[in-house]
Amino acid sequence: MLTDAHGTPLRVSLTGGHRHDVTQLLPLIDSLGPVRGKRGRPRRKPRTLYADRGYDYDVYRRRLRERGITPKIARRGQPHGSGLGRVRWVAESAIAWLHGPRRLRTRWEVRDDMHDAFLQLAHCMTLARKHPAF
Repeated sequence: MLTDAHGTPLRVSLTGGHRHDVTQLLPLIDSLGPVRGKRGRPRRKPRTLYADRGYDYDVYRRRLRERGITPKIARRGQPHGSGLGRVRWVAESAIAWLHGPRRLRTRWEVRDDMHDAFLQLAHCMTLARKHPAF
């Protein structure tokens, strides 16, 4: 899941349980549309990406920098206390909102496309709750 600074889920993807989360980092970033913000030309990519230790790979840090994104990723093997938890909690909160519907807490569907459909529906429901004007 990719969220903005306020916890609004921007993109959601479904992968197998045996796949590492970092494999979906670049496809999620690349699928992101224009980022709204200040008046003027919309940004095509975020300025900064906050992530936990599971995304601490030099290859992905380098690829993010090539895209003009500053990675703020906690280092593995370092003690806690980096302060990233103060900004990363919004992503954890968005994941909790996404798993609100009982259908998504436990995967009952055998087919991936059905589970992905329910995941996208929950994503739309979360957006509707967070931004009632839509």
